[in-house]
Amino acid sequence: MTTNAATPAALLDAALGGDPGRPLVTFYDDATGERVELSVATFANWVAKTANLLQDDLGAQPGDRLALLLPAHWQTAVWLLAGFSAGVVVAPGGDPAAADLVVSGPDTLEAALACRGERVALALRPLGGRFPQPPAGFADYAVEVPGQGDRFAPYAPVGPDAPALELPGGEVLTAGEVVARARASAAELGLEPGARLLSGRAFDGWDGLAAGLLAPLAADASVVLCRHLDRLPADQLAKRKDAERVTRDV
Repeated sequence: MTTNAATPAALLDAALGGDPGRPLVTFYDDATGERVELSVATFANWVAKTANLLQDDLGAQPGDRLALLLPAHWQTAVWLLAGFSAGVVVAPGGDPAAADLVVSGPDTLEAALACRGERVALALRPLGGRFPQPPAGFADYAVEVPGQGDRFAPYAPVGPDAPALELPGGEVLTAGEVVARARASAAELGLEPGARLLSGRAFDGWDGLAAGLLAPLAADASVVLCRHLDRLPADQLAKRKDAERVTRDV
């Protein structure tokens, strides 16, 4: 179903054309007890709304650099695909001072102020909740995104040769290269359609981004994405793997 997809956005479209009701991202935060499960359709809706926010309200242009200062989180996965869909270059952990836009979690707001362009803040609260008091100099994602459109169409087509992802260290991958690496990572992880991968890796490099979203998406699989997994006792981790029908873990 995904063999001909040439961009990350096309991978998501292919997943929607299959079984849109199946889980894609199941997120746990073991510091707060939060659990969120997003189907392919729900995840795609968040991506569409976020891409519309990027393109229309924030004025992002194809090729703009988006510094993503966020931990491994379901909302980070949404921003990653939204950036790819809008044609911006997503830079996880990138330098805000060198970026056209920045998206920050609550712990990196001071650093994010170095960005001279648009700034968006995520509270990372359960259920996508907003900040009690919006941070000065930032748009609150939870306030801005609900009113965005449920469908997204880029003003300019985003093809496989468009720059898409800047990895820590400066390597830039095109959209097509992201897809190719995602498929390669899926094969290395032994992911097949329907697999459930549990990942506790940070989104600070390719391995974490692949395990946390891109490889399962490329393989028609799903991910159980865990933040603060080191706080979960071994017996509870075993119970989670059983309850979530995990077939692989990293």
